[in-house]
Amino acid sequence: MTLKMSERRTSIIGAFLVALGPVSMALYTPAMPELVRAFASSEAAIKMTLSLYFGGFAFAQLVSGTLSDVIGRRPATLIFMAIYLAGSLMAAFAPSVGVLLAGRLVQGIGASVGMTVARAIVRDQFTGTTAARIMNMIGMMLAIGPAVSPTLGGLALGLFGWQSIFFLMVGFALMACFTVQFFMLETVTPDRSKGRIGPIFAAYRELLRDSRFLSSTLVIAGAVGALYAQATMLPFVLIGQVGLTPTEFGVGMLMQSGFFFSGTVSVRLLMRRFTPQALVPVGLSFIGAASVLLAFTMHALAPGFLSVMAPVGVYAFGIAFVMPYMMTAAMVPFPHIAGTASAMMGFIQMSAGLLGGALAALVGVPALALGTIIPGFGLASIVSYFWYRKTVRLRPLSAPAAADDGLREAAE
Repeated sequence: MTLKMSERRTSIIGAFLVALGPVSMALYTPAMPELVRAFASSEAAIKMTLSLYFGGFAFAQLVSGTLSDVIGRRPATLIFMAIYLAGSLMAAFAPSVGVLLAGRLVQGIGASVGMTVARAIVRDQFTGTTAARIMNMIGMMLAIGPAVSPTLGGLALGLFGWQSIFFLMVGFALMACFTVQFFMLETVTPDRSKGRIGPIFAAYRELLRDSRFLSSTLVIAGAVGALYAQATMLPFVLIGQVGLTPTEFGVGMLMQSGFFFSGTVSVRLLMRRFTPQALVPVGLSFIGAASVLLAFTMHALAPGFLSVMAPVGVYAFGIAFVMPYMMTAAMVPFPHIAGTASAMMGFIQMSAGLLGGALAALVGVPALALGTIIPGFGLASIVSYFWYRKTVRLRPLSAPAAADDGLREAAE
């Protein structure tokens, strides 16, 4: 039996679930230089904790999303939150770098369900401008968690040591289980036939053959993937090269989140007069300008707080304009496999972040990597949007669907 939640409840629960993954990353980043010393390890080994988290998060979405179609959104979320809890405890009590690496991998696997289920419960219940409005509200709330997390992580690190950061994640896991158990309603009818190998591969084949899905997802991957990729670079640029303390780094990251939050507020106000689709080119303009500025400052100037964070903030501001429409556009053709579509979208998005982190490790110099890889992500996002526009013109939605979902192109 499926039930429908209010727009507000869906927004709050969706935001909490989506935020869990980025918060677990942002909370942890101030501790990375300290962990090098605490475990008498290398910088490369501690960077690997982020890579494993990304990898677990990316690949596990393919399982958690499909599982939510098979057994339901609530049971799948509770199972993966239990995995996240186990990973948090492993990391908190890690006696060695090896156990810490394993704990971060398990954490990433567990946190993956938040991203997939949050988008799926929106698609289960809402379409069109309403869905875009919820995605924007999720983005607005999402900005608060990662904004506060580096500051909270830096303070916890300074006062109680690196283990306290993982105990905070234990608390988040318990809170998530409580929220899902008592406040989240089941929004889909479970279909165990979708758990067989044949239907699973058929669903992913359907997604990967749909150019609307691929192009819109790559727009998001270029935009949001940049946030995940630069998380592996910013601590070592701002702490290692600029000379900020972990607490100063945490406070400084408020600039990025503040710009993103300002963008989501602006989008919410602008959607009263403009369609969500009309705001995407505006956001991509900000992303393009930030990419050019970041490439210049990182290659031509010595790294400084403003030369790093000003373009990063403008990039984040642009992302807020891109997310609501493009996520809705990617999901709308697939109500029958919403969990799987959300999983594939998240997989591509997180894989972009993982690729960015791997490329940064190959480059070696954090500032050079930041000024090369992130502008590359911006270019990929802009090019993918042109592909999306061309695809929709060639394969327009049916008139009823386009009217219902608010996805009709202006040129149609």
